[in-house]
Amino acid sequence: MTVQTSEPPSIFTTTSLVSLTGVLAIYVLAHAGSKALLPKNASWTDRATFIWMTFDALIHFIFEGSFLYLSTFGRQVATSTGPFAELWMEYARADSKWAVADPTVVSLELLTVLGAGPMAVYIAYLLVKNDPARHYWIVVISTAELYGGFMTFAPSWLEGSANLNTSNWLYFWVYLVVSLLLFAELGFIKKTRFQFMNMIWVVIPFALLCDSYTAIVRSLRLAQAGSATKKRI
Repeated sequence: MTVQTSEPPSIFTTTSLVSLTGVLAIYVLAHAGSKALLPKNASWTDRATFIWMTFDALIHFIFEGSFLYLSTFGRQVATSTGPFAELWMEYARADSKWAVADPTVVSLELLTVLGAGPMAVYIAYLLVKNDPARHYWIVVISTAELYGGFMTFAPSWLEGSANLNTSNWLYFWVYLVVSLLLFAELGFIKKTRFQFMNMIWVVIPFALLCDSYTAIVRSLRLAQAGSATKKRI
């Protein structure tokens, strides 16, 4: 089911400004948290990872949590009122399936809000404690978010991208664009186009996945070499 959303009177609305300001405020809060909670000698990678995990968790809890509330138990964004309903209707102007309780999207958001959100908080806690166990959980959450990104947009591609609206720069470049670039690189996209707000959940998880893979493999190889040395002695 698709919902036809009417165009706003202007491209950049008050809702656009408030929602993007909210995203910026969450980033500022995450950055401040890294300054307050991490040791001063924390590496650049650990600091950036903490900022991302805190940002990620707050986005999942606040923004996506509101979508989940508005899309379960018979509710849907298109028939709801309030600031978060307006926010999601703004996004739905770029991708209309977010205006309705699309089963695939709601299922993914259940895992995201109830699973990925708490996991991101736990990883941030492990970073504060400088616990290397964080690398395992980073692999788990990054894999989940890459899969979630694929499942958010692959169905649209298979259906011919009927839900997507790329009629203006805000919808195309800010709300959608960067995500479709990944699929285009993989050769999955024909006429489909995606956007920026989603692409960061592809690029950053992939980078963290590679970093944690390197850390885990390095540690295992050192342990293996140490074990081999002891056996020779």
